[in-house]
Amino acid sequence: MTLSPSYSCRSEEDFQKGYANTALFLSAYSRQRNSPELLFNGACETWDYLQRHDLNVIADLGDIPLEELRPDQVFNVRRVHERANYTRFSGIADPVVGHTYAELINQGDIRGFFYFRITAYVPNQKLELKYVVEQYEVFSTAEVSPGFDWTSTGHE
Repeated sequence: MTLSPSYSCRSEEDFQKGYANTALFLSAYSRQRNSPELLFNGACETWDYLQRHDLNVIADLGDIPLEELRPDQVFNVRRVHERANYTRFSGIADPVVGHTYAELINQGDIRGFFYFRITAYVPNQKLELKYVVEQYEVFSTAEVSPGFDWTSTGHE
């Protein structure tokens, strides 16, 4: 899969087209909601980054072949109980050719996670990746905690 160019390094005309080829949508449902799981972003002539959406989190796992990963390695690739081996998730990650990443999906009514590996990268221009979806669920909400709002503190 190729994402190109970086989202914020596009013309005004391209912005009118929405995400176009700058984002990865894992389902027709997330595309319909215009809620990508991954965005290739970065302003022109500055650093690019991999951006998640909503409450998703992303982690750089390093140079680990995609084919060697199992779902139970998402929090500790080496499965060795040492502090340095535990996955560190964030809101963004730097694109590095040959690195594999994990993304945990938490978007409203979508939960899951996937791994992806960057196979080619040209700053501001293109990002090529391979990915494997380990879990992806769309569910109906039966009940929610009252008061959630993206802009409020939730404290009273």
